[in-house]
Amino acid sequence: MRGRERRQERRERRRGGGPVRYQMRERLLAIGDDFWIEDEHGERAFRVDGKALRVRDTLVFEDADGHELARIQERKARVRDSMEIEDPEGGRIAMVKKALVSPLRDRFEVEVDDGEDLSVHGNIVDHEYAIEQGGAKVAEVSKRWFRVRETYGVEVDPGHDDALILAVTVCIDQMTRDD
Repeated sequence: MRGRERRQERRERRRGGGPVRYQMRERLLAIGDDFWIEDEHGERAFRVDGKALRVRDTLVFEDADGHELARIQERKARVRDSMEIEDPEGGRIAMVKKALVSPLRDRFEVEVDDGEDLSVHGNIVDHEYAIEQGGAKVAEVSKRWFRVRETYGVEVDPGHDDALILAVTVCIDQMTRDD
């Protein structure tokens, strides 16, 4: 099935009201590596390209046809570590930051430039966490949906930007891997 047909099929499933699940590998990649994000049926949906030989970590987030959707850049010269998600032209889409205080569980904040901010909380290291917007869950990350070792799922509720949610998940994985 071609990329355009897969996207159309995902859109049709979304109209049915159900969430879409994606399959991700734990410890996604080292800079210079590439990997695919697959949907729940094993179809390639997105590709993350780890650009090698850069001064800072750079990941390019592409659709299944190879069109760049976003660029993920590491930002370490701040009080707390953060990663920026940019559009292909270099405009900021979102900034993912570790929370300063995290008493009972891990937390991240996502400042979305053209929309409502996201909050991420739960057991980040074990890939069991929720992504919320305005206090309502918009996505969930969990290992329980897939039996494959070193794999976890990201379930995105209808009406939300799958690419943004998955890019945020990639940022969080990269930031926790570096700890």
